[in-house]
Amino acid sequence: MAKVIDGKQIRDEMLSELKGKVQELTEKGMQPGLAVVLVGEDPASKLYVGMKTKKCGEVGIYSEMHKLPETATEQELLQVIDQLNKDPRIHGILVQLPLPKHMSEKAVIDAIAVDKDVDGFHPVNTGNLQIGDDCFVPCTPAGIIELIKRTGVSLAGKHAVVVGRSNIVGKPVAMLLLQENATVTICHSKTENLAEVTKQADVLIAAVGRPGLLGKEHVKPGAVVIDVGSPQGDVKYEEAAEIASAITPVPGGVGPMTITMLLYNTVKSAEMALRAKG
Repeated sequence: MAKVIDGKQIRDEMLSELKGKVQELTEKGMQPGLAVVLVGEDPASKLYVGMKTKKCGEVGIYSEMHKLPETATEQELLQVIDQLNKDPRIHGILVQLPLPKHMSEKAVIDAIAVDKDVDGFHPVNTGNLQIGDDCFVPCTPAGIIELIKRTGVSLAGKHAVVVGRSNIVGKPVAMLLLQENATVTICHSKTENLAEVTKQADVLIAAVGRPGLLGKEHVKPGAVVIDVGSPQGDVKYEEAAEIASAITPVPGGVGPMTITMLLYNTVKSAEMALRAKG
């Protein structure tokens, strides 16, 4: 049976490390600050935002919430972002997605200052990730790499197969795997003979959002399986766990890492601000 990769345990280790860093920064007069912007009343978004502000409090990060009604205009949202860009107390700005249909996600993401884009979605951060420069990395992909590394798996020379090509997970995690010297294959909905490709993976990352898409016929014996897909899991857990060497459960695997990496990025931004201050 596969070793279960416990995202909650790794999250707790990282939060403990972050707490120490936050304390150091605060003592130097640079308490990390995160602003979360929520538009509308989407229940899932409200839940996520509540979890983020709770975790900020646990590690000592200053946080503030900006709520706008569903009927707010795009211009009103951009004005809030502009104010936060200029606010020295704020090191990270997170606009909770999805946005109402009358707003352009691209325009909103582009408006966030690059050095406060702790979600890692700004085109400049995306571009820096592609060329391997220092940048803010999207939180879920960054969390995946931390999970793998802290499980003791070396990625150098391994064949990693990513199923899914979204801008939020699939593409950035492929770039991060390349930076770790893995050989990377990206599969997607048009990939022919999917099982033939995934069965070659030493590390298999499922990030497509289709429950139960991957069964044991898709998994190489001894592979590390990371399931980032739907809330029900893209991987048939019981089947895959029989032949994988390590696997993430759903829930309790990648999920806890996403907020952790958001806080990590916020602390990194505060460290950058302190260095810039001289």
